[in-house]
Amino acid sequence: MEVEAKFTVQGELGLHARPAGRFVTLAGRFECEISVAREDDEEWVSGRSVLSILSLAAARGTTLRLRADGTDAEEAVAALGALIGALDEPTP
Repeated sequence: MEVEAKFTVQGELGLHARPAGRFVTLAGRFECEISVAREDDEEWVSGRSVLSILSLAAARGTTLRLRADGTDAEEAVAALGALIGALDEPTP
């Protein structure tokens, strides 16, 4: 099953190193393949690579497209999208 959704980066500093690390850690908990792209770009990067996520240069207000393909794709997109919307919140 393939699932795709758009999310806007909410964190004041954008998707910088620490939240990119949190994103990759969370992505690693799912079995599905996870890809990310800027809304205005057709180049997809791996959701399991910090360097790939950082290459998106996703500042606050950037809309990202998340795509997951696999058995837990829906759950992965929901969880990763929630993380993107909560980047300013402290890690529990």
